[in-house]
Amino acid sequence: MSHIRVDVALPAPPAAVWADVGHIARHVEWMADAVSIRFVGERRDGVGTTFDCRTRIGPLRVTDRMVVTEWEPPSVMGISHQGAVTGTGRFTLRAEGTGTRFTWEEDLRFPWWLGGRLGGLVGAPVLAMVWRRNLAALRRRFA
Repeated sequence: MSHIRVDVALPAPPAAVWADVGHIARHVEWMADAVSIRFVGERRDGVGTTFDCRTRIGPLRVTDRMVVTEWEPPSVMGISHQGAVTGTGRFTLRAEGTGTRFTWEEDLRFPWWLGGRLGGLVGAPVLAMVWRRNLAALRRRFA
């Protein structure tokens, strides 16, 4: 299991940040690695929302089934990865001054064909770098 954690200070209060990131379909607008999101069923938010996220990092492409497991506006969104890569992820929004500290944490398990445990050791720093760029793109949405 690989643990990845990145965070950023955003110049907007948690409610304003949640108003954006709570729209899961919009994640492709600020996540460079998220190619597309297709919902499974009618739910678009809240616990139980299920979606397939096509993800691309360099030449690697996977479709990740995700299910929302935590939904506590405006502070927590948790998901379960149930695709090729399995594990859990969580966005945490915490008031910090007049803005928000946005933290993104993931515990991921890579399949054998992505190198398994070794793939996780190599992949975790790459994902952290990509996600830092994603958070910089998210920050620009509030500039």
